[in-house]
Amino acid sequence: MLKQNLQQKLGLKINPLQIQLIKLLELPTYQLEQRIKEELESNPLLEEGEERPEPEVDIKEDGDEVDYDENSQEEDNYESSEDEFSLDDYISDEDDIPDYKLTASNASKDDDAREFVLSGGISFRENLVEQLGTQHLGEMDRKICEYIIGNIDDDGYLRRDVENIVDDLAFGAGIEVDDEKIESLLRVVQRFDPAGVGARDLRECLLLQVKRRLAETSTPALINARIILECYFEEFSKKHYEKISKRMRISEEELKEAVDEILKLNPKPGGQISDSSVPGAEKIIPDFNLDIVDGELQLSLNTGDIPELRLNKSYVNMLEDYQKNSNSREKKDVVSFVKYKLSSARSFIDAVQQRNNTLMLTMTAIVQFQKPFFQTGDESKLKPMILRDIADITGLDVSTISRVSNSKYIQTWFGIYSLKQFFSGSMPTSSGEEVSTGELKNVLKEIVDGEDKRKPYTDDELVELMNKKGYQIARRTIAKYRQLLDIPVARLRREV
Repeated sequence: MLKQNLQQKLGLKINPLQIQLIKLLELPTYQLEQRIKEELESNPLLEEGEERPEPEVDIKEDGDEVDYDENSQEEDNYESSEDEFSLDDYISDEDDIPDYKLTASNASKDDDAREFVLSGGISFRENLVEQLGTQHLGEMDRKICEYIIGNIDDDGYLRRDVENIVDDLAFGAGIEVDDEKIESLLRVVQRFDPAGVGARDLRECLLLQVKRRLAETSTPALINARIILECYFEEFSKKHYEKISKRMRISEEELKEAVDEILKLNPKPGGQISDSSVPGAEKIIPDFNLDIVDGELQLSLNTGDIPELRLNKSYVNMLEDYQKNSNSREKKDVVSFVKYKLSSARSFIDAVQQRNNTLMLTMTAIVQFQKPFFQTGDESKLKPMILRDIADITGLDVSTISRVSNSKYIQTWFGIYSLKQFFSGSMPTSSGEEVSTGELKNVLKEIVDGEDKRKPYTDDELVELMNKKGYQIARRTIAKYRQLLDIPVARLRREV
């Protein structure tokens, strides 16, 4: 029995070029370079080089949309043989011109054009292992020391307990040792440079450094610093200086000299040596460059090592010869493949170009909106700006502006800034004027920087000072901005 049903559906079809553009918009410069390399490897019709003018290519059948899914390619290959394919739509007159007449090169074809990446320096742990080679140790002791070094983290600390190391060596390497043996060999590692390496906590790390300095030169300040770390570390960490001064029976000046010596020490000794083996480390590569030329702001897009893209003419020419010497079925298969790859190459080239245009359009609007800031470098002149403001100027969607600003940086004449820094909310002052949250943070930081460190301002006092300057702000907002600026509470900002 047949049944008829009415069903209403609401769908949204997105052009494959739009999908590709959305993905490319989110990529910063260094990731775009890698994405282009992947596309060059996967698509034979795409090659590096400045693109020459191309005729418009019709990549659709009559009334049918091209399917960009490779899995559906086979279904298109064996459609009715009545459909005719012609390479004339894909080849221009310029394709008859040999490439050597269009390009110039003074390099031999035998020259090796490979690029070599030079890497210098050694990692943090490699440096410790090298120092281990200078010690007169037995084979067993050396293996244990290497295991200890392998458990030291990037900050230079040994986070694993001695008891656990004993168990690991027993069950993993078949080495039977006791806690005292591990402790003695750990002291060997702790003598390595940089001073403080191999410590199990901050107190031990600072003590190792103070003892190393005392062995070189003994001063009253260093002696007091050692006593503070050994006996009054908890009071020192909480900055209860009066208790320390009273219990040690030293003057305020002597305490200040000892504390200054401690503050000179490195709490993360492992950071002194760069570790090139750290995975995921990213370097900031600006996506835009902004300069002042003859008093005018000049914005440019940083293309880095991104190559120019064009269609591979030699591949298309080869296909033309293949068409003349093949039967119709093989011709149809080859042309179907080229048609898909050609449309994919052209859409990728167009998407990269549209990405660059969209980035420049968005960044130009931001520069114009924040022109006083970019001309002076004064962060107090940053105006409140949200994504909607730039979307209204450019005519783009808010989501597009968000993708453009994500993970992008601009190099100005006064420093490198993330695009997200320019988007902030606003807050009214006592006079009714709207100011950006960035300006509020700067004012708060100026107040804290100028305070008397012997009696730092509490959050309530910061609220009163901000109110006096015309910024009506709540205490919880002060605490929030203080945390964002990495400003500790008043007790921890206190100095002798």
